[in-house]
Order: sequence, then structure tokens, then C-alpha cells
Amino acid sequence: MSNLFSSISVGSIPLSHRIVAAPLTRLRADQPGDVPGDLMVEYYSQRASEGGLQIAEATPVSKQGQGYLGSPGIYSEEQVTGWRRVTDAVHAKGGRILLQLWHVGRQSHVDNTGGASPVAPSAIQTSDLVFTKDGWVPVSPNRELTLDEIAEIVEQFRLGAVRAKSAGFDGVEIHGANGYLVDQFIQDGSNKRTDRYGGPIENRARFLFEVLDAVTSVWGGDRVGLRVGPSGTFLSMSDSDPQATFGYIAKELNRFGLAYLHVIEPRIVGSEALVDGQPAVASAQLRPLFHGPIIAAGGFEKETAEEIIERGDADLVSFGRHFASNPDLVERYRNDWPLNAHDRATFYGGDERGYVDYPFYRQTVAA
Repeated sequence: MSNLFSSISVGSIPLSHRIVAAPLTRLRADQPGDVPGDLMVEYYSQRASEGGLQIAEATPVSKQGQGYLGSPGIYSEEQVTGWRRVTDAVHAKGGRILLQLWHVGRQSHVDNTGGASPVAPSAIQTSDLVFTKDGWVPVSPNRELTLDEIAEIVEQFRLGAVRAKSAGFDGVEIHGANGYLVDQFIQDGSNKRTDRYGGPIENRARFLFEVLDAVTSVWGGDRVGLRVGPSGTFLSMSDSDPQATFGYIAKELNRFGLAYLHVIEPRIVGSEALVDGQPAVASAQLRPLFHGPIIAAGGFEKETAEEIIERGDADLVSFGRHFASNPDLVERYRNDWPLNAHDRATFYGGDERGYVDYPFYRQTVAA
């Protein structure tokens, strides 16, 4: 039996296999209100498996943390009610589901924030794009957060964790990757502050650790995960010493007793591989430092997933595009059945096409 199909627990959450559905932004929430609706209920229900783990898509903890039109939120009671329908559907199939708590920081537009300027650790302008009612447009100018505002956002994460519990999730994951607010604080290319949240990594990691303190006060560490992207350059991100930065974070995470660390692997190979001139940082480098389970993400196939687990660099593997186009991915991998190809044009926004209309393998055979 493949290691992918051996049981494991992440924190206090028992799983029957190690294939994780990655958090995927799909921009299908009902409008107005960014509320999970019927399409989202069907989507997550389709991908639920007995004893399997899904990490629900990145979900803003406030309106100001909203970066993309169609992202479901977790800051209103209507959203909680919508998410409860999702979690009920997943649990009915024996699945587990966590909510990824998110704040986009500078990666937003005033059309998505209710008119408020995007915020960031430092007012560094970028030319990145966000999705609005007018399609993909450049981000709005951002401003630097005050100390009081930082404390308010930490509280928003705590309240998001409370609402996630009310919505029936099995735990939460903090989105600390991909160039969004937590990541913007961590990496020195985006954080030029000179107060207690800037400068040395001990200060730049402070916001992350305050968020973790707040969220684990609601759930306990054993139902909280963290996602990081140590080698990511998406959304104008950079760090002068990612090995030192993320090595420090990995070691400090042990005091929280987290359920897992979710690491986005660099899409390159070799021990001397570089990203923007810096050594790539992958789960292999963080494994000796972090004492809990590691989930690896980033372009995996079944064979490469088995390899990283066999090497011991990760304990579970999350799949994105393959889960998007194969609702029965676990069963396909278990039986070595062929996969549906994904349609990238339907990844973000739209209707049921490219979302809930991918066929299950047994349906294809029957047809």
C-alpha cells in the first residue's frame, strides 16, 4: 500500500490518507455579501473523502482584507451560515475541512474593500493585479498600518477563528504565504518598518506569532495550521535571507503545538537551486527545525508525492489543480485511474463550468 494511503493525525485530527485538497481561490461566492452558496456546497462536497482533509479556500477575516471579488468571507453571520452548509456537506461524507484565514494586505483595490485604502506593513507600491467588477485591474495605492490597526487585525483573525468554529470547521489554517499580509510582515522586501514589527526577523515575525496566539486561544494549537512560501516571489515578494527567516519561524512555531506546517515547495530542483539569487527553501530544510507534521505543496504528481513522503521530508501532500479538475482524485490515485485535464481559463470566477462539472471517473466509464 502506498504511503499516500497510510493513516496519520495532524494535531488532534485523524486522517485515513495523506492526500490533502489544497486551498484554492475560485471566486465563486454569492454576491452581494461574499457568501458561500449552492455552488460552493457542491464543490466541496464533491471533493470530500472518508477521513480525508480539505483546506478551504483563502477567506478574508474582514472587508478590508478582501482582495478579489468573489472570495467568500468569514466576517458576517450570513457567511457563517453559508460555510455551515459547506462543512455539513463535507462531514456527511466523512471528510475533514479546515478554513484558511486570510488578509490580503496591500494586494487589493478600493472596489473590493468598500472604499478603504489597502494596508500593509510598509507603503510600498506594486503593479500587481486583483479581480474586481471591472475584471483584472492594478491594485490601489496602499498605506502603512499603525500600531493600533495591527492590533485590530490580530483581533479580526481571532474573531475569524471564532466564526470558523461556529461554521462547523474542524480547525483553521493561517495563510502566511503568497505575498499577502502575514507574508508581507515576514519578508524584508515588503517590510521596511523601524518599530517593533520591523527590522530583525524577531520583529518581522511578531505579527504572525500574535495572530497564532489569538487563533490558538480559540482552537488550541492542535487544530491550527500555518501555510508558508519560503521561496515564493509571487506578488513582488522577496527576502534578503529566506533560509534564516523561515528557519527562525519554523523553530519558533514549536511553542504553539500546531497541527502542521504547510510548505509551498520551490518549483525547482537541486540542493544549490536559487530563487532570485537566494538559496531555495523547501520542506527538506525546515523538517529538522519544525517538530510537527509537514504538508508539502507545489506541482506534485502521485509519484513525486510518494517520493517526498518516502524521503521523510513531508508527511502529507496537498494537490491543487488536480483536485480542481478531479473531484474523485483520492479514488483515482488509489486505483491508478487517469486524470481529467484542468481548464485554467475557468480557475477564477464564473459559474459551474470548470468548477463542479468535471466528471467522476466512474461516471466517465458508465457513459
